[in-house]
This record gives sequence, structure tokens and C-alpha cells, in this order.
Amino acid sequence: MRKLVVVLMMMMTNNAFAQELSNDNDSSKIIPMPQIQILLQNDRLLSKVPGSVSVIESKSIRKISPTTGNELLRKIPGLNVVDEEGAGLRMNIGVRGLDPDRSRNILILEDGIPVALNPYGEPEMYFTPPIDKMTTIEVLKGSGQILFGPQTTGGVINFITSHPPEKKITTLKMKAGSGGFLSTNWSYGNAVGKTSFIVNYLNKRADNIGSTRFNLNDISAKLKIELSERVRIGIKIGVYDETSNSTYIGITQTMYDKGGQDFVRLAPNDLLPVRRYGISATHQYKFNKKLQLQTTAYGYTTSRNWRRQDFSSSANASNQTGIIWGDANIPGGAIYMLKTNGHRNRQFEVGAVESQLKWKTSNQFIQIGARLLYESANEQFMIGNKPNAMGGNLRDVERRKGNALSLYASDKISISKKLSLNAGWRIESFDYERNIQRGRFNIGGALIAVDTNLIATNNVSAFIPGIGFNYNHDDEMTFFGGIHRGFSPPRTKDAITTEGIALDIKQEDSWNTEIGIRKVAGEFFKGEITFFSMDFINQIIPVSQSSGNSNATGLANGGKTKHRGIEAGIDFNVGKYLNKKTSIILSTNITLINSEYAADRFIQSGGNKINVNNNKLPYASSIMMNNGVEFESKKGNGFRVSGNYVGKQFADELNTVNPSGDGRIGLIKSRYITDATIFAKHPKKNITATLSIKNLMNERYIASRRPQGIRVGIDRQ
Repeated sequence: MRKLVVVLMMMMTNNAFAQELSNDNDSSKIIPMPQIQILLQNDRLLSKVPGSVSVIESKSIRKISPTTGNELLRKIPGLNVVDEEGAGLRMNIGVRGLDPDRSRNILILEDGIPVALNPYGEPEMYFTPPIDKMTTIEVLKGSGQILFGPQTTGGVINFITSHPPEKKITTLKMKAGSGGFLSTNWSYGNAVGKTSFIVNYLNKRADNIGSTRFNLNDISAKLKIELSERVRIGIKIGVYDETSNSTYIGITQTMYDKGGQDFVRLAPNDLLPVRRYGISATHQYKFNKKLQLQTTAYGYTTSRNWRRQDFSSSANASNQTGIIWGDANIPGGAIYMLKTNGHRNRQFEVGAVESQLKWKTSNQFIQIGARLLYESANEQFMIGNKPNAMGGNLRDVERRKGNALSLYASDKISISKKLSLNAGWRIESFDYERNIQRGRFNIGGALIAVDTNLIATNNVSAFIPGIGFNYNHDDEMTFFGGIHRGFSPPRTKDAITTEGIALDIKQEDSWNTEIGIRKVAGEFFKGEITFFSMDFINQIIPVSQSSGNSNATGLANGGKTKHRGIEAGIDFNVGKYLNKKTSIILSTNITLINSEYAADRFIQSGGNKINVNNNKLPYASSIMMNNGVEFESKKGNGFRVSGNYVGKQFADELNTVNPSGDGRIGLIKSRYITDATIFAKHPKKNITATLSIKNLMNERYIASRRPQGIRVGIDRQ
């Protein structure tokens, strides 16, 4: 065991609030912050939710003691979480066989607010909410997700931060480990009359997690004001600042086979700073006990100015530095570093206003809402004349913007005491524009950068219906099911070319169906099994560099695909079943998926066109499994051991088994990763200490073959 992570959490609080802490900030004891919510029910059986749901609560988060959000999310059935740099700075999640690249097919929220760069035109996750300050994670994959958009295909993930407390509380959480890893999270909350607030500051850094070094600072504040019994106001502000050596380049297959260079820094001058400013305000007005109007206005800006050194797989490339990685005797097995670099500077803005009317009667719960959203992106590409150049010659300049209107409604009707229906719809309309102000054009047979002013516009719109049901057999068992239309708009950069031509790129359309059973028995058993199906009329194939398809040409319409599978999971507390004061929890879940192309689609390969119909989709594992054993004494001391299994995956549409020399294509073998945690609590001083070991068996595996080479999974931490 050569690397350990030690966690120390110190909670200093007055006695009045200490009991609330021990109950994990029970929502019944704290009036929630007025904000957009995903799950409105508090019943353990989630008896009104028309679809599969997973909730990771604060108690579980503390026991697992994650260093990244990926550790938690990969424990949820149906999610394939792919590590990029090992530090969890860039989230790549695929749901039920969907491509995990930049989590494009999932709507990621923090306290109900989108966090993607541009939710419609560029939904990439270059910013990931830090797990260190989260109290709860909600994941919704059923028909209920049509209340949230624009992505309604894969699911919704909502990260929830602490609500302002009703009495004073100060919390300090510290994590330290080898490689210079250090996380310090401090928060202070208090209340003055009807006004309460909480301030949180996080600093997180590491010198060497795999090949990654980073430093981030995150400060946020929440303010809750109760003007009267009918009116509440919530305000949240946040600033996030991160700098890392994130890079796209990975090692070659020859380097991986040889070993010893898994985490070498191939491009040590690569640098990615990410800065995000966000603000939101929510006004909640209760006309009476049955009728409520909530309006939320939010805005945020994100900048990511990425400096990456150029390289080539050709020994004949000009402008080489003389640094060569890999084996030059194998085709594609070597990386030749170049003297130039590229600056991919991008700045994003998002602003929105959303109003939602909620009306509850004895047998109905109606939600009607509307949202206006504006987004814009400014992009510049510069070429530097040395690997660590801070600037360079301007090559590309463009601006993208869009305006979106969303309308939605949902009606939950109680047909009887046992049966309820949930019917709803969503309308999305997105007008977008791409303005090329400087670009490369073919002039006299050569690509030359010139100033221009090409403007092209387009529109995409969709009607998204959904219906689901819940049948509560008794207080412990619920049958649920539903069907809804999945929708994701095309990226603006894909739908309009650099020549200003609006292509016929369709939105991503699917019909998603699921049916399942949810069971709760006392305090000792929870279980859920879900059968699901997703049929894509048109699945968009990404052509971005992050997807590994940067050389793709033509349309990005991928055609028909189908996904069939089953998710099943149980939690069994042996201690509570035997009426013991100790807690012994056995947990397991498994996902079985068949994701494949469902129509003829021809790919050019080696001078031939190959039909990929019936082939597996890239990065779609057929089996994923999670297991866990947890023991906790009545004093709060214990341990947890968990394992995560991901089956084999293909890295390309052709389902190539033998790896290429550069490592970008080939089979990704299955792996099973084990984590272990020991925790001890001092209840009188309210201090908890945790020792965690990640990748306990130190298994070596390929996490990904993209964007540009092999990413090796992080070793024992």
C-alpha cells in the first residue's frame, strides 16, 4: 500500500443544532431553500415518482468519503462513468449505453440550475460541481424528467448543496493524501430572525494524481429570506476558479504494453484554466396551501482558455522538438512532439428566467411552467510558436448564440388510493446562430486564415410527451412504468459549418420506456428492479476532438440505435433485521444492457465501406455491477468495502478488437475496482476521522482510449 488518503471532518456547533447534524440535516427539521427541485416527495418508497430513481444521501457520502464525484455516480445503476484525468474535474457519464463523452446526453444541475457551458448549443461538462460540498445527489431516469430540459434522453442528475440552517453551525472538512492531495472545505451558517444564510469555501489541490496536477477554489453563499408566511426568497452566488494541466493526449498502445509510463506527462506545458461565476434568485409565493408560484432567474458565465501542445504520429512531421514518446518502429506507435501549441479560448454566457405554478388538490398535483433562456459562446483559436507560448497568431474567431423557449406541464392524478397516473408534455424551441468572423478558407489550393463575416441561422423545435403510472400495492411495494420522448438538440457547431452552411442535422430523438418494481421493508430492506428500452430515431454521433472523432466529415446524424436492458439493486441491513444496535448493510446492483445500431450505416475503413448495423455502440458496456459491505457500530465507528465492475467496451463503431498502435482503437477489457473505508466518530466533540483506500488491489486498466490515446485508470490512492 503506497498511497493513502486520510480524511478528517470537524464539526463545531451549538448543542441545539447538533441533533440535526446527527440526523443528516433531515428535511423535516430544516425549511428548504426555495429553489428548483427534482424530487418533491419525501416518502421512502418514492411512491409518486413514475420512473427509476436513485438518491445518495449525506450520510452515505460521508461514509464513502469520495475524492471525486465519479466514485459516487458509478455506484448508481445504469451509469457508465469514465475517468478522464483521475481527479474528477471533467465529467464523462453515459446512461444506459449512451456515449459518455462530456456527459452530453444528461442534464446536470446544481441546486436545480444547469451547469453545462451552453445547455442547448454546447452542453459539454468542462465544469463539474465539486463533490466536497454536496449533501445529496438525485438521479432521475424515468418519464418525470420531461419537466427538465433541454436534454430528456439520458436522465437528470441534480447535485444539492447545504440549505441555510436555522441556527448557527460551523463545519470544517479536511482531506489529505499523498501526491500533494489536499482538500479543505469550510462553511458557516446562521440565522437572524427570518433570514438565514450559509457561506462555503473550498480549496482543493494535488501535485500528482496520476499525471494530473490541479488547484481549485470554490466559494458560494446562500441566503434565505422569509418575508411572510406566504413569501420566501432564495439567493445563491458562486465563484469557481480552477487551473490544471489537463490534456487530450494519451499514451500509445506500445507504451501501455511496455508499462512504466502510465502517468507520464507527455505535454507538460498543457494548461487549462476554468473560471465560472454564477448567481440565481428564487421568489416563492404561496397563494394558499394548495396553490404556489415560483419564479427563478439565473445567470452564469464560464471561461476555459485551453493551451495544448501540438504533436504528430508521423515521423516526417516538420517542426519537431526532438522529444519522441513510444516506439517509432511500430506504425502509429510513436508520438512526435512539435514546437507549436494551440490556444482554444472560449467564453460562455447563460441567462434564464423560469416560472412554475404548482397546484395541489386532494387527488391531483399539477405543475405548469415556462422558461426563456439566452446563451452565447465566443471562441478564438491562436497558434503559438513554442510549446509554452502564452499567446500566438490569431487563426479562428467566431460567436455563437441562441434563444430558447420551453413550455411544460405535468398532472399527477390519483385514480384511487393505490393507482396514480402522471401525464405531461414539454415544448422546446431553439433559435441559434453562428457568426464566423475569422477562419481558414481554401484559397489557391491552400488553407489561409482570413477575416470574414459569415452568418447562418437555424431552428430546432420539438413536442416531448410523456406518461407514467404508479401502483402502490401496499405501504411497502410500488409498481411503476412510463414512456416518454427523448430529445437533445444538435450542437450549434455541428449544425452550421465553418463556411456558414446550415446542415440538415436533426435533433436527437428517441422513445424511452421503462417498467419496474420498488420495494421497502421496514428499515432493513430496499430494492428496485427496472426493465428499460430506448429506441433512437436518430442518435447524433459527436464529431468533436473530445469524442475522438475530430477527423469525421459530413453529417453527424448517426441513424437508428436501440438499447434494451435491466437494472436491479438491493440494500439489506442485517443488523436492523435482527433488531441489533449495530448496522450491517449488504448492497448490490447490476445493469445488463444491449446497445447496438439498429439500421444500415456504412463506415469507410481501409478503402471499404463496412455496415455497422447490429454492432455495439462505442463505450457501451453490456454489464456493470456494484457491490458493498458496510458495518457501523452504535457509536458510529465502522468500515465499508465496495467494488465496481465494468464489462468490456469497444472504442469505435467497427467494434475493433485488436488495438491500433496509437491506442485510440481497440477493445477495452473489463475491470473490477475495490475501495475500502474505515471511519471513527467522537460524538461528544463531533469529530469524524476517515481512512480511505481507493483501488485497493491496485488494478491496472485502461479507463479510456480517447480523446487522443490511452488513459490509464488511477492506481492505488
